[in-house]
Amino acid sequence: MDGFPRAFDQAFYDDCPYDPDVLLLQTLLEIDPGASLVRCTWQTRADDCITSAQRNHPVRHPKHVSGAMMVHATGMLGFVHAYHLLGLRHHRGWVGYGTHMHRVVFRKMVPPGDILELTCRATRQRIGKARHFLRYAFEFHHRGERCYEAEQSAMWMNTAVGHNLGGAAN
Repeated sequence: MDGFPRAFDQAFYDDCPYDPDVLLLQTLLEIDPGASLVRCTWQTRADDCITSAQRNHPVRHPKHVSGAMMVHATGMLGFVHAYHLLGLRHHRGWVGYGTHMHRVVFRKMVPPGDILELTCRATRQRIGKARHFLRYAFEFHHRGERCYEAEQSAMWMNTAVGHNLGGAAN
């Protein structure tokens, strides 16, 4: 696909299940359907929730991007993947939930205010009519070095076709 890097378009923001303030992602760097991959940037901020609530000490607890924010960013990347590569739309009833964190590794602390490059790749997909199960591999890079990596699973389901959130699979 051409036209990268680019900002997310208004239709994407309008469909996002989270307010753009907590989307975290700013720039779409790559969409690769063949590799089932999306890549984005995240301009971290000292005033991000949780990160801003840290009680820091220069040696024992230096300022850093919260790990909880990194996990949240994986959910937002999953939404980018579902929107751009699977064509799922929140306004048409599609919702996604993380189900398993198979492997999560925090490789290094990242100071707030730095830019991260985030990659999400679907490694397994089980696509149904109204439910999709995906396993994702995530890698976050800071100044060229990997700072976070994970393997996580998520379920996407279309609530517009009569599924309740706790019901049986299709």
